[in-house]
Amino acid sequence: MTEPITAASPRSRARMAGALYLITIAAGFFAFSARAGLIVSGEAAATARHILASEPLYRSSIAADLIGIASYVGVTALLYGLLRPVSRTVSLTAALMSLAGCAIGAVITLNLVAALVLLEGAPYLAAFRPDQLQALARVSLRLHGEGYSISLMFFGFYCALLGYLAFRSTFLPRFLGALLVLAGLGWLTDSLANLVWPALGDRLDSYAMMTGALGEGGLCLWLLAVGVNGPKWEERAGAARPLDQRPMAVLELPA
Repeated sequence: MTEPITAASPRSRARMAGALYLITIAAGFFAFSARAGLIVSGEAAATARHILASEPLYRSSIAADLIGIASYVGVTALLYGLLRPVSRTVSLTAALMSLAGCAIGAVITLNLVAALVLLEGAPYLAAFRPDQLQALARVSLRLHGEGYSISLMFFGFYCALLGYLAFRSTFLPRFLGALLVLAGLGWLTDSLANLVWPALGDRLDSYAMMTGALGEGGLCLWLLAVGVNGPKWEERAGAARPLDQRPMAVLELPA
């Protein structure tokens, strides 16, 4: 007999997390794809022309970034509740890592807005030559990229800790835990390489994206399609409760 799904059931919360995860992935993919077609490496003037010619698309990419970040905050909260029975300390640490990454992601979107402000040609910018404004806008875009690399370090720790929790959970498959740890290590390695040795980081980007897609994409699809094993989650949650909060067993005395 299948487990009934209610608004408060662990399976329904898992599927809500999966839906928000899917929004995060879709929003991030749109934002990355939109800006990839506008930004020309090493060409400030060409980048400026592309952004101004496709301003609605550029603004939409910024909105998509913020939607993805907000959705990921929801993912973090839901997964914290689901994985807390495995280890409250590790689950809280993972959630804090994710929220730190989300905070950095939200702040660095200001660099994307700054680039647009610099290129729009407001009267108070008349003191700068057009080529100077274009160079400053390109610097803002570069700073956004560097900030994104920093945020990936926190998300790398988050994915690795999620993998550890999933591997030990019993209500999620162990292969998902292994894939998430691999994804976390991929993000961490790529982030550190981009900060310390950018040339190596550029070569590692595609591998990090691949491991991230396997780990986080796999978790997203599993949560949407399957959720969690409700009875095993209840068993684990019950074992994690303090003794004074567990249901009392009825003691039957012989007649």
